[in-house]
Amino acid sequence: MYRFLLTSRWWGINAFAVLSIPFCLLMGSWQLGRFETRVDSHRAAQTQADDARTATAEPLAELLPVSTETSGRRAVAVGRYDTEHQLLVPDRDLDERKGFYVLTLLRTDGGKALPVVRGWLPGDADSRSDAAAVPAPPAGHVTVTGALQSSESPGSRGVRAGGLPKGQLGIISAATLVNLVPYEVYDAWITAPEAQGAMTPVPPAAAPGSGLDLKAFQNLGYTGEWFVFAGFVVFMWFRLFRREAEAARDLALGIAPDEPAEPAEPAGPAGPAGTEGSTPPSGPDDGPGDAPQKRSPAGAA
Repeated sequence: MYRFLLTSRWWGINAFAVLSIPFCLLMGSWQLGRFETRVDSHRAAQTQADDARTATAEPLAELLPVSTETSGRRAVAVGRYDTEHQLLVPDRDLDERKGFYVLTLLRTDGGKALPVVRGWLPGDADSRSDAAAVPAPPAGHVTVTGALQSSESPGSRGVRAGGLPKGQLGIISAATLVNLVPYEVYDAWITAPEAQGAMTPVPPAAAPGSGLDLKAFQNLGYTGEWFVFAGFVVFMWFRLFRREAEAARDLALGIAPDEPAEPAEPAGPAGPAGTEGSTPPSGPDDGPGDAPQKRSPAGAA
């Protein structure tokens, strides 16, 4: 009854099912593992951020380059603030309020400059009155301590690329600052834990790829899709198997599959009496071999 499973057609169906089901399960498990890794990384980043607030500050050079392990840790640098190149970073929200960052470059004793976000102010960076409220940076030789952050990218949250007036910066990164200042800049920045005047300290952000962002939930969605594909393959195989088994059982019982009835041949054209192709009716006295006779016109002899 199940001999159809030995046909070449079913060899192909079985091979496809045997290969595709483990593949779908493997891909689903891999995507689930990616989601769990991001969750663990998010938890580790939160723990690291809590520990960094109370940890002893380390020299900047020992924490570079910035990685997921060093991001958020307290770094210390010594130098002088460049008051001639103070920049405002517009469109940065804090506690659901509109405002901007105040960024000043610290010329370190090593020669390079370190971008320091000294704080956040509410308002519009394009407004002269709001920009005038920015307090001047400390003068002289200073020691600055803050949470180390990696350079931003065009895809980072809150960045604004291009179209900014002089004195403003859209992306906090060495690639953008190197075109604005005549000296080298570290590929990192720090946010000060304490701010001057009316400014509010900017909390450090989580390291890229360590949070529960959209990519994490995409991994979770892909997990469900792969498992659904595996279930769909099982469902289709069972459906095809049941249909073939029922057909084989009917054939064994002598029940032929239903065939569509052939359409009846159309009858020949039948026109009205007296038209071409019609047969004139025969009179009651006409014999089978009698032919109709012509009548002479009236009055003829």
